[in-house]
Amino acid sequence: MSQTKWRSNRLSQLGSSIFAEVAAWKRAAAESGLDIIDLGIGNPDQPPAAVVRQALSDAALRPDMYAYPAIKSGLPFREQAAAWMKHRFKVELDAETELVTLLGSQDGLAHLAMALCDPGDMVLLPNPGYPIYAASLALAGVESVLMPLREENDFMPDLNAVSDQEWDRATFILVNYPNNPISAVADIAFFERLIEKARKHDVLVVHDLAYSEMGFDGCEPPSILEVPGAMEQAVEFHSLSKSFNMAGCRIGFLAGNKAAVAALRELKANIDYGVFDPIQEAGIAALREAIASPEQPKAGKLYERRCDLFLEALRSEGWLITAPKATMFIWAPLPPMQWTQEEPWNARRISQEMLRQTGVVVVPGEAFGSEGEGYVRIALVEDEERLQEAAKRIGRFIRG
Repeated sequence: MSQTKWRSNRLSQLGSSIFAEVAAWKRAAAESGLDIIDLGIGNPDQPPAAVVRQALSDAALRPDMYAYPAIKSGLPFREQAAAWMKHRFKVELDAETELVTLLGSQDGLAHLAMALCDPGDMVLLPNPGYPIYAASLALAGVESVLMPLREENDFMPDLNAVSDQEWDRATFILVNYPNNPISAVADIAFFERLIEKARKHDVLVVHDLAYSEMGFDGCEPPSILEVPGAMEQAVEFHSLSKSFNMAGCRIGFLAGNKAAVAALRELKANIDYGVFDPIQEAGIAALREAIASPEQPKAGKLYERRCDLFLEALRSEGWLITAPKATMFIWAPLPPMQWTQEEPWNARRISQEMLRQTGVVVVPGEAFGSEGEGYVRIALVEDEERLQEAAKRIGRFIRG
């Protein structure tokens, strides 16, 4: 009997096979004895603040914390999230109706199309884009229209390049600034134009703001919910994974339009029992500390320092890359190399050979969509000494 009987066709649409390929390359390089410097996955290498770890530990020791955390409760975390949104963005939210707690923002991103769309509906997505965006549509049986993000447009979607027919068919448009993988930042004027366009065509705007606290050089990334009227037209995902170094905890939230928030809450009530209460307590501690100690440096300071050091080191090795304004990633055009083949290597081949020869892991840009060809994404998730070592190895590779 064919084994494909027990595998759905949609699995082939869930994500780029390149991530699996990179993992295989990494295993082979490690088995060959190479010292691996993994700049592939955006996994923070720092722990949460001590107050967050203490809150998690204290709560985990309480005997009353081991019941199912009902998805429609968890109000203390949502109230603290609402307080943080008001502190950070001056956005007023009703914790009961305009917020839903998530097992990380990826949980919400994976399920949103199922909650909002029917099979055959259409959604506008960025290209390149974080892989779960397209995967979530495959799970829901939803079509996509891809909006190219290109350097000549400052990596912003051309909203007028989408036809009126496509706008009228779309259920929602998804954008992500500061952007993963590109690290581009949008200003409030862009969000104003986007809300106006979406309102004209009755399209929900979904903004993924996972990197809100990771701006560089004084950049304070805005929330789309700051735009007047956005609460009627938009929802926004927030994550504690990157900005608060809580990636393994799996906690985040969706805020904004009541109907969209309610739809996701209703779907998730049939899927899981919510976030483990001690993790919600840790999330409360993280958000409370951010409000109480605004003078404390945000996560972006660490990555800004690493970025400056790493780009300077690469510059001295002959690879010139424009500095990003936010996130923990560098979106780098392919390095200058002396090609030994008739045709230049693509991003996948360069990434594979770089890892095989140097032990440095980067992700080829095509992992994020067709517009990613010609780029690699580099995650700043090693300390400064290791980043300098990575730059030296990369320099030898591109010269050799």
